[in-house]
Amino acid sequence: MSSTPVPPPEPSAVPPQVPPPAPALFTWEFATDPYPAYAWLREHAPVHRTRLPSGVEAWLVTRYADARQALADQRLSKNPVHHAEPGKTGIPGERSAGLMTHLLNIDPPDHTRLRRLVSKAFTPRRVAEFAPRVRELTDRLIDGFAEKGEADLIHDFAFPLPIYAICDLLGVPAEDQDDFRDWAGMMIRHGGGPRGGVARSVKKIRGYLAELIHRKRQDLGDDLISGLIRASDHGDHLTEAEATAMCFVLLFAGFETTINLIGNGTYQLLRHPEQRERLQASLAAGETGLLETGVEELLRFDGPVELATWRYATRDLSIGGQAIPAGDPVLVVLAAADRDPARFAEPDTLDLGRRDNQHLGYGHGIHYCLGAPLARLEGQVALATLLTRLPDLRLAADPAELRWRGGLIMRGLRTLPVEFTPSVRVAPAEGASEV
Repeated sequence: MSSTPVPPPEPSAVPPQVPPPAPALFTWEFATDPYPAYAWLREHAPVHRTRLPSGVEAWLVTRYADARQALADQRLSKNPVHHAEPGKTGIPGERSAGLMTHLLNIDPPDHTRLRRLVSKAFTPRRVAEFAPRVRELTDRLIDGFAEKGEADLIHDFAFPLPIYAICDLLGVPAEDQDDFRDWAGMMIRHGGGPRGGVARSVKKIRGYLAELIHRKRQDLGDDLISGLIRASDHGDHLTEAEATAMCFVLLFAGFETTINLIGNGTYQLLRHPEQRERLQASLAAGETGLLETGVEELLRFDGPVELATWRYATRDLSIGGQAIPAGDPVLVVLAAADRDPARFAEPDTLDLGRRDNQHLGYGHGIHYCLGAPLARLEGQVALATLLTRLPDLRLAADPAELRWRGGLIMRGLRTLPVEFTPSVRVAPAEGASEV
């Protein structure tokens, strides 16, 4: 008698892996801590199309390998003429102010020519010779609040230091530097809001720079603007419009990145006391190695530039396996790439001694930041002097209460209230000028 065959048991149903919901981007909560959202994008949508607060749709590139490729890809143009709505991208007001001809907006061969000419004036030697002035400015700004026992390190220190430094480097007369500080402050305050507020400041800066360059042509000095006027290559010179645009972008790109480097860097050191104490011990021993690697790590961990400046696909192309149509804007998310676990061991850990640290904080390729040596100098001097002169520096607010500026490209705090034991003002060196 045959038995009825028993059917095999049904395989147990395994529910498909469903990724968590996509995070909200560009909210105030996101601005406070964007890194969890960027981790989600790296894993689930590494090249992600999104609508920006301005209404422009753009691709966000978040993995390190893709980011490095995109930053050096000459099929991605820096020139906004490749975008259907060029007025909605780039630096607000630069188009109406006639400031489009600068290194952030042009491609080779024009970029090659301009960068070569500017590099003749903005040399590593010039930056190195400027170091004593940066130290003097740093000490004098700390003198302004050291006796009070409290300060807002953004308003009182991180903001004015790079403004006065870049003004000195350019050759802006001392009597005009407070105007520059006011115009720069307007750009910072309006950076996350209506573009019109920034545009008005841009026009004022452009008008002043054009007049200053015209005056310096009649009386050249040893400042950077005079160097730009002198710069030549086989008889080729910067036009007055090109020199004005270059001075503007050195100011615009230089001061806010340094504000954020000092502000973000100090904030993270205060949030990681063991790393701060490690750096203070190294400085007390007269060493500079940890300061140098530490600034690089702070650039990687919570850098001043969150997204690289705009790029536009000149033809259909692919990044990370994702098709990008011609004309689409591409934004490389430096903050996401520099926390990619595929490139950095323990990327969410702050390690001031990190050696394998080829971060993208200053870009990559032909558009690598020309002002990186100056920003590094200012960052190293500012942090070393703060930690040495105010050794018990501490946050005077709950981190959850701090607010970050709402711009697209830059990442920086609005305020950074701190407390410390009041210290006696350092007497100025003989012959030194006041800030």
